[in-house]
Amino acid sequence: MRILLIEDDTVLGAAVRDQIAADGRSVDWVTRLDAAEDALRGAGYDLILLDLMLPDGRGIGFLKALRSRGEVTPVIVLTALDQVTDRIEGLNAGADDYLVKPFDLAELSARIGSVARRYSGNPNPIVTHGALEIDLSARSIHRDGRPIQLTAREWALFEAFLSRPGQLLSKAQLEDKLYAFNAEVESNAIEVHVSRLRKKLGSAVIETERGMGYRLGRP
Repeated sequence: MRILLIEDDTVLGAAVRDQIAADGRSVDWVTRLDAAEDALRGAGYDLILLDLMLPDGRGIGFLKALRSRGEVTPVIVLTALDQVTDRIEGLNAGADDYLVKPFDLAELSARIGSVARRYSGNPNPIVTHGALEIDLSARSIHRDGRPIQLTAREWALFEAFLSRPGQLLSKAQLEDKLYAFNAEVESNAIEVHVSRLRKKLGSAVIETERGMGYRLGRP
């Protein structure tokens, strides 16, 4: 999952960025709306975290413009504006969720996961795939009752496949989901993560289409 964070508070922005990265998700952080527009033109995002009070304008206007041109990327508003009228305005403008500052970073992670599941068409956090039982909210996997430990990157990669069952994902698409702008990505990073997932979850969990990409294997 690749996330665009639009937040001008450098302390909060750094904390949110680090939390997202620790969850194994890719994040690009900008502090202005014009930079956010540039970022959206240059990359595809799975979710936007939007502050409402920014140096070059209000996030509400940005959100309305986003929705008016048909953008359906989910948006979670992060703001100090805590009045009911402010929340109503944000939701009516097209926000999918609204989180008032100060907030707990673990709650932010949970809300990101919840919105992502709704957009993938499966709001249920419990998913089964063959012998695997996956709890998307707890970010845990069990096989035959035994827990399986994944690293943050392994989890993020597996989650990308789970959210698009049957869909072929190219190496470039997977790198785009896992790594932010300017991140150094080793040429074989995706192959290494896929290999590790197969060892932990089963050799058939991810299928390879040579020269094209990968897809979630059949249960």
